[in-house]
Amino acid sequence: MKILIVDDDPATASPLIEALTSHHYTVEAATNPENGLELAQTSHYDLAVLDVTPQNLDGIHLCQKLRHQGSQMPILLLGAKGSSADRIRGLEAGADDYVMKPYDLSELMARIRALLRRRNSTVSKVLTWEQLRLEPDTGKVTYKGESLHLTPKEYGLLELFLRHPRRIFSRSVILDHIWSSDEFPGEEAVTTQIKGLRQKLKAAGIKINLIETVYGLGYRLKDAPIQEQEDKQVREKVADGTSEAKLMAAVAKIWQTFKESLPEKIDVFRQVSVTLATGTLNQQLCENAKIEAHRLVGSLGSFGCAEGSKIAREIEQLLQTPTPATPQDAHKLKDLIDSLQQAIANKPTLDQVTPPTCDPPPASTSPAQLLVIDDDQILSQHIEIEAKAWGLQVDSAPHLQAAKRAIALHPPNVILLDLTFADTQENGFELLAELAVQHSNIPVLIFSSQNHLSSRVKAARLGAATFLQKPMTPPEILQAVTQAINQQKSGESNVLVVDDDPQILALLRHLLQPWGLNVTTLAHPQRFWDVLEAVSPDLLILDVEMPEYSGIELCQVVRHDLRWSNLPVLFLSAHTEVQTVQQVFTVGADDYIKKPIVEAELITRVLNRLERRSSNSS
Repeated sequence: MKILIVDDDPATASPLIEALTSHHYTVEAATNPENGLELAQTSHYDLAVLDVTPQNLDGIHLCQKLRHQGSQMPILLLGAKGSSADRIRGLEAGADDYVMKPYDLSELMARIRALLRRRNSTVSKVLTWEQLRLEPDTGKVTYKGESLHLTPKEYGLLELFLRHPRRIFSRSVILDHIWSSDEFPGEEAVTTQIKGLRQKLKAAGIKINLIETVYGLGYRLKDAPIQEQEDKQVREKVADGTSEAKLMAAVAKIWQTFKESLPEKIDVFRQVSVTLATGTLNQQLCENAKIEAHRLVGSLGSFGCAEGSKIAREIEQLLQTPTPATPQDAHKLKDLIDSLQQAIANKPTLDQVTPPTCDPPPASTSPAQLLVIDDDQILSQHIEIEAKAWGLQVDSAPHLQAAKRAIALHPPNVILLDLTFADTQENGFELLAELAVQHSNIPVLIFSSQNHLSSRVKAARLGAATFLQKPMTPPEILQAVTQAINQQKSGESNVLVVDDDPQILALLRHLLQPWGLNVTTLAHPQRFWDVLEAVSPDLLILDVEMPEYSGIELCQVVRHDLRWSNLPVLFLSAHTEVQTVQQVFTVGADDYIKKPIVEAELITRVLNRLERRSSNSS
């Protein structure tokens, strides 16, 4: 990782540079803010350390300039002892941390590591590939427990590839990440260092070529052998043979508690049935019955009682407003209650239930955090118990205010959100809208008994990652949660292609997906805006000539919207006239490729655009 230090005092800067270098960080130093700003604008850095003195507040001013220019790089300020007012000013200027001089070097290093971890929050603390381990905090690299001795450049290369396992890095980008600006190597230096790294990995016992050459484009990390991963999972299951029994016992305990509460819930339904038949329905009693029916949809489904869950949904729908008030409704409700009791009585015991075909992955060293927002506490407890086998840590919030507090105190890695609650004033869509603005990096999975198309469309427009339909068993839920986390970690880019030629759409999907890209295709421009908001692409590919709306018109619409004004737009077209090409770039295109498509050129241009967008957002 690459760190920028701006300090005019060599006595202060030298020990820090030496300590960072010994931990395999690439360090660049500037002796004044002007040089520091120039370096920050022209090169990539993972962190900046800026000096502040009572006589000279240029470090704070530089921090302000970087933030005003849109830099999201973590910034740590070093201030003279006693300047508490400057500390407040520095934090208000956008600094992530402020350390007073004289500082303890070990504490400062710990703060630097914390800032770097926070920036890379989706990346595991220990980076692994098969049995290769890299520990960023200590700079230690091991394979099968044996230490590997790497040069700083080799270490930097390995860390870069392990942090971005599916990304292709060109030689020029690798130079920018690993080498300092005061070094002037040619691109052949990258080849030399990768060759040396490969040799050391091979000598350590890694038989396959871990760093893969992508001819004409650069390098990427080769996927770990699937068989090795499967063998590891089998070994872990054998070693932990008692875990399944413990899990079944815990689930059985919850089921017993839940089963004991069922007569009380069903009695509420019977009271409603009686009052319906006599025309004396109490509104509060009806609301309580709706709440119980809503919760039973999820709870019964989680215990494998699909038929009971289905009947509970029918009861919930029957009790929806306008309030049912006919003898026929009362009779129908009575039949549903009898059917519900029969379904529960016929439910297979837990040891008879066929396990779902979704095995949990091996538990990671640092469990991902799942926040379940649902007022069905039985369902939440069931998910929490099952989640341990999936390497997930679960917190639950029974209402939206509790959820907001939990997110503010400790943002989770993923959220499972119900749309409806016992308190009819609470609406899951409201929280989803807030999360889309304040925590857009957290994937939100909607988990609801609602199955209306309007609900699904609204959830997609508000940025929900997935829409799950109740009932589902906890393993099925947790599989979807794990997929959402893995997609977030992989850093895959989303590409939206709009072209009325189905053959072109199929070709582009075939060409781009092997490069780790999520490709969405659209043949009907009329649906463009809805799909754009649902997909949130990192790159847009447009045809020029299409029915009803041309690509040029769609590009104009995109450029006129603040949210999408910086979205890279690439045009594909058979038109070669100078006038058309000029018009495309006039409306805001970033690139133009002529048909017929040359595969290598298209892939290179797409990856370069995505790489540049990623670098600009860093």
